[in-house]
Amino acid sequence: MTAPWITYRPALKVLDCTVRDGGLINDHAFEDGFVKAVYDACVTAGVDYMELGYKASKKLFARDKCGAWKFCDEDDLRRIVGDNPTPLRLTAMADAGKSDWRTDILPKKDSVLSMIRVAFYAHQVPEAVDMIKDAADKGYEVSANLMAASTVAEVEMDQVLEVIAQTPASVLVVVDSYGAMYAEQIELLVKKYQTYGKETGKEVGIHAHNNQQLAFANTIEAIIHGANRVDASMAGLGRGAGNCPMELLIGFLRNPKFRNRPIYQVIQDHVLPLSRTLEWGPYVQYNITGQLNEHPRSAITARAGGCRDKYVDFYDKLTGGE
Repeated sequence: MTAPWITYRPALKVLDCTVRDGGLINDHAFEDGFVKAVYDACVTAGVDYMELGYKASKKLFARDKCGAWKFCDEDDLRRIVGDNPTPLRLTAMADAGKSDWRTDILPKKDSVLSMIRVAFYAHQVPEAVDMIKDAADKGYEVSANLMAASTVAEVEMDQVLEVIAQTPASVLVVVDSYGAMYAEQIELLVKKYQTYGKETGKEVGIHAHNNQQLAFANTIEAIIHGANRVDASMAGLGRGAGNCPMELLIGFLRNPKFRNRPIYQVIQDHVLPLSRTLEWGPYVQYNITGQLNEHPRSAITARAGGCRDKYVDFYDKLTGGE
C-alpha cells in the first residue's frame, strides 16, 4: 500500500522566496543584514534554492525608489553571498515585459546566480520563449512560471504548455497568483503540467499564495501528486496574503537534510521585527479576492487606506452587494 503523504524523496527540492516575494511589500528595500540572515538560514536549513529578487528593468523602475533586490545586480549579490561557496543555488526572477533580460542577465560564468525564473502571463508566451532560450544559452537552469494560472482557460492553458514544454526550461511551475485554487484544481494542473513536461524531462513546481489560507495545504497537494519543486517563504512573507510558510513546509517534509531551527531563528530575530512596520497575511480582503479569483491589488489598496476594517463595504464594492 502506498502512502502519498510520506514525502521523503531526494528529487524534491525546496525554494525560498522570502526576499523576492517579500520585497513586493517594501519595494525590495531590505537591509543587507536581513538578506544575509535569510541566506545563512537557507544554507544551514538545507534549503535547495534561494530567490534573491528580480532582474527588473532600470528603464521602468527607478533605482532611487526601489531597493537593490528589485534588480539583483552582481555587485549587490556578491556583497551578501560572496562567491556562494555552499550547496545553495541562487536564483532571480525576470518578468516578461518588465526586464531588460538581453543585457541585464549576465552569462552564467560571470554571475553567482544558478537559475533564472521566467515569469509571464499567457499572452506573453512569445517573449517568455525568447527569455527562456536566452537564459539557457547563457548557461542557467531555467524555470517557467505561468502567472495567474487560475484565470487561464483550459484550451489556452494547453496551448501555452505545448509551446513552453519545447523550451529548455527544466521546471514548469503551477502559480496560484491570486490564492484562488482549491486542492482539486491543484491536482488537475500538476498532472496536466506533468503530461506536457514528461517528454522533455521537466519537473513540475508549485508557488501558492495564501489568500484563502490554503497555500500550505495546496503545496502538500501538489507534492502528493508528484510536484518536486516547491516554493515557500519564512513566516509566509510575501505580497498581500503571503505564501506557503517555509517553517510549516520543512516541518512536513520527511527529508532529514532539512532543519527547521535556523528558520525559526530568522523569524524570531528578523521577520517578527519586520511585521511591526509591514503587513502581510490572509486578512479578510485577501480572502474575498481569493474567493473571487481576482488580483489582490484592490485588497492591498483597501488594507493601506483608512477603511481597512470595512469588510462589508469592500465585499459590496467587488460583488455589487450580492
